Amino acid sequence: MPLYLLIALVFFATASILFFLMYMLIPKKTVLEDRLESLVATVQEELSILEKPLTPWQKFLARLGAIPLRPQEYGKYVRMLIAAGIRREKFPVFMGIKILLAIALPLAYLVFYGLHFEKEPTMRMLMSVGFAIVGFLSPSYWLRNRVKKRQTTIFHDLPDILDLLTVCVEAGMSMDAAMIKVTEDTHFKKSPLITEMKIAIREIRAGKPKSEAMRDMGEKTMVADLKAFAAMLIQTEKLGTSLAQALKVHADSLRTIRRQKAEEAAAKIAIKMLFPLVFFIFPALLVVILGPGVIRIIKTFADF
Repeated sequence: MPLYLLIALVFFATASILFFLMYMLIPKKTVLEDRLESLVATVQEELSILEKPLTPWQKFLARLGAIPLRPQEYGKYVRMLIAAGIRREKFPVFMGIKILLAIALPLAYLVFYGLHFEKEPTMRMLMSVGFAIVGFLSPSYWLRNRVKKRQTTIFHDLPDILDLLTVCVEAGMSMDAAMIKVTEDTHFKKSPLITEMKIAIREIRAGKPKSEAMRDMGEKTMVADLKAFAAMLIQTEKLGTSLAQALKVHADSLRTIRRQKAEEAAAKIAIKMLFPLVFFIFPALLVVILGPGVIRIIKTFADF
């Protein structure tokens, strides 16, 4: 190898090592940049709680879903959307998705299958109507499942959050300060209950009475245990009893309910496992156990 090529390789290798060490050792951000980024993160978090404005696609869906409904139907959908963690302003978007799927699924069926392979017009019409019904009802099914999952998460997080509130109250904090402190805990950062507590805190800061804010928090989520928690806070504030003791007792009762529901779910496993055992596992076991015997019997009778 020529000497100049060896010198060049050594130079580039040394320079690469030095640049790598400088990149690793020199701080990438100043203290001011870190503080500015933390402020930006706080603003983005507030936007995620209050939800960002509609995108052009969502505006199109909102125009498509702007249909008149009866007050009962409108109230039912709005309550479900709020319980799922979606703003009531997204109701036209949700209806637009339902209408779009009710139109798109039959069209897709007709374009890709019905017009080319289905000869009977009656069957074609029935299948189109069926796809339209499925497309219109599937968003409601998705919304119902999302509400159930969110309610289950709130139910499981509530006792642990009550324990944190109890610790903060016993340390001398007020209930409002304790709620603010709990919402800053990174362990429950993605909990929907923390999101609802942040909304309640902002409503209280805006001038809404705390009793109404806590009651609305329980009503919006449609979780019975959270409603009981809000009622307990209101009653404790009116009667002047020990808040820490009330929180501790309520957390213990919620844990008892959670344990009872877990035991109930465990007791149902035997019944739920009966159908897979009968229809899937037992036939396979019978084939494995009795199969060789049946084959031997058939061979034995075939020799006569």
